[in-house]
Amino acid sequence: YSIAYNASLDAIKKNKKHNNTLEINEINYHKIASFDSALQQLEQKERAKIMDNCLLKLPEDERSIIWMFYYDELSLKEICEVTLLSETNLKVKLHRARKRLLTIVETFVEPEIISHYGRS
Repeated sequence: YSIAYNASLDAIKKNKKHNNTLEINEINYHKIASFDSALQQLEQKERAKIMDNCLLKLPEDERSIIWMFYYDELSLKEICEVTLLSETNLKVKLHRARKRLLTIVETFVEPEIISHYGRS
């Protein structure tokens, strides 16, 4: 599990180095069935880009816990084995990381965008 932990840290660092930009030319218009699906794809990529930028603003330990829990979909028990934290301590750190991430998102993202996704 320490290999998975280090691999996730490497992935975070690698994503930090690459500037993920979306160019209209990258979208394959032949595969898009309708205008709504095109908008949905753009919104999904924009949300992912925003979340990546916000995650990079978290301290590395909190970022790795969030990454393992939500992106790698590891259980709390698996994350405990990787990080050598107790389950109670991990839950506290995960809760604090979520709160800090929410604060970052609220300051980084315009209020209209947040309200569009149901968070005000």
